Amino acid sequence: MPHPTIRPLLAFFLTLTFACSAPAQQHIHIDASAPATPFPHFWEEMFGSGRAILSLRESYRDDLRAVKQATDFHYVRFHAILHDEVGVYNEDEHGNPVYNFTYVDEIYDGLLKNGVKPVVEISFMPRKLAFNPDALHPFWYKQNVSPPKSMERWDDLIGHFAQHLVDRYGIDEVSSWYFEVWNEPNIDFWGGIPRMESYFDLYAHTANDLKHVNSRLRVGGPATAAAAWIPEFLKFTSTNHVPVDFVSTHGYDDEPVERLLGSDQPLRDKDMPEEDRVCAAANHVRKQIDASAYPHLPLLWTEWNVPGRDRLRDTPYVGPALAEAVRTCRDVQALSFWTFSDVFEEGGPAQRSFDGQFGLRATGGINKASFYDFALLHKLGTQRIASDADDIVVTKLPDGSLAIALWNLAPTGQSPVPKSVTLDLTGIAKDAKITIQRVDDNHSNVMKPYAAMGSPSYPKPEQVEQLNRETVLEPPQPLSLTHGSLTLNMDTNALVLIKVAP
Repeated sequence: MPHPTIRPLLAFFLTLTFACSAPAQQHIHIDASAPATPFPHFWEEMFGSGRAILSLRESYRDDLRAVKQATDFHYVRFHAILHDEVGVYNEDEHGNPVYNFTYVDEIYDGLLKNGVKPVVEISFMPRKLAFNPDALHPFWYKQNVSPPKSMERWDDLIGHFAQHLVDRYGIDEVSSWYFEVWNEPNIDFWGGIPRMESYFDLYAHTANDLKHVNSRLRVGGPATAAAAWIPEFLKFTSTNHVPVDFVSTHGYDDEPVERLLGSDQPLRDKDMPEEDRVCAAANHVRKQIDASAYPHLPLLWTEWNVPGRDRLRDTPYVGPALAEAVRTCRDVQALSFWTFSDVFEEGGPAQRSFDGQFGLRATGGINKASFYDFALLHKLGTQRIASDADDIVVTKLPDGSLAIALWNLAPTGQSPVPKSVTLDLTGIAKDAKITIQRVDDNHSNVMKPYAAMGSPSYPKPEQVEQLNRETVLEPPQPLSLTHGSLTLNMDTNALVLIKVAP
């Protein structure tokens, strides 16, 4: 229970009213003087987004700027830079290749102008270069997933594409980008037969094409769904002396354990909570890389998100699930949230602002709870102090202060349980000044004011402005430790950021 002298303040700032049973009790000890280890912000290094052409829209760029301001992310990945709508590849009346990089330039200029670099996902097949021009994916924008009709022409396209980028932006800039070959070739995004062998051939040609332009260009793959093909890919590249600078793959929290980790997992892992699956898979892939001929390759997890059912992605659930990933993922250079924006058209234009889409910002530029969750976790330090608790991350900032993320995750499929958490801090002043910010059902959760507004399918600009104004993060609330302790009552799916002065 809270210390008597701080109970009134906690009641005002932190205590939520629960209609259910008394909250569970938890005590966590934090030694502020304990050794700290490096803690890179891998979860906000990179974001995914919809296909390339969408980046020319002002709504996309508005969302890019907003998320950049909240997280200072460095890279964005999208599909379909070679889609016919970008106009890169055509053929003249004699069947000779014709290249056009006008929209490519506008796309990448727009990113760089806003302080973000591209992950160049080399996809999909231009129709006139496709072996099967009718091999269209069922997504709304109907990308072609066929192999090329001529690998020689594919090589020429990739060479011209890469050379144009180097000529326009300079090798010092372009060598800081990532070139990822294709997207999820192990499923229906690739029509080669047999899938693995034909993709490996495409990868080998593409990687060599890029390195022929300049050896400093960074290329990797296999960009598979569900962490597939990693050992096979690394064996292929090693055996055939094919360049590879990083490993990339994908996985989502609601995928089956057997799909992410293999069917030979121990029985105890079969029912692994959804929020722990992606990082378990990422750590599994890291071991596969370590056991390969390339043990030092970085791992880029270029797509992940929380479960898509029940519109969870529009709710405060994202924050604790994200924090759990921040706590449990190891040796991942980037854990790329898919996506930063609901300017996204895999299923066609959005029919309403909130439909469980992937992004941090809903259609119209409305900030979801997840937008504020990322903004809170951005404030963590870059040095981490170990903790035995499974719902906290303790970090240290350069000035000696602490930034602590604390959460109360309601696992999917389980009944929500509020809890009371007491933090006991040593190695710091017993009456140290602290501040608290939070995202939960009642704070920075847009779904409540949106419902009160009548849930309009097409919010007006003034309604969007109102929703963002009403859900903005509250200013840090000032408190003090009492005898080195602080007690918080937390509702389910609350994410709290606590800063403790040095």
